[in-house]
Amino acid sequence: MRLLYVEDDRINTLLFEETCKLSPQLEVRSAECGQDALTLAVAYQPDVLVIDLHLPDTDGYTLLGELRALPGLADAPAFLCSAEVPEVVADAAGRAGFTGVWPKPVQLADILDDLARLRTPT
Repeated sequence: MRLLYVEDDRINTLLFEETCKLSPQLEVRSAECGQDALTLAVAYQPDVLVIDLHLPDTDGYTLLGELRALPGLADAPAFLCSAEVPEVVADAAGRAGFTGVWPKPVQLADILDDLARLRTPT
């Protein structure tokens, strides 16, 4: 499963990438800003979007809308990955179209549980 991770903090990016390496089913490509994410998404065609709330050139809510406008990403599951308290941003994230919220630092078990739920019809 291909994940596009959008995060401007290099340490957080390294932590996310290393965490995901613990699961052979996950492949991650990262972008540091919204513009880079848009360019990368076209070439990479991720299965899942993981976006930080605060980026240097945009915010996660706006970027999600822009990514959803790209071919093949209209229905891609998306997770807001933020240092904000999940309960504080969950409503706004849901209204923006995010599937869920992953707090930082990310936990592999949470990622795998949420991704498994995506594959399981309800």
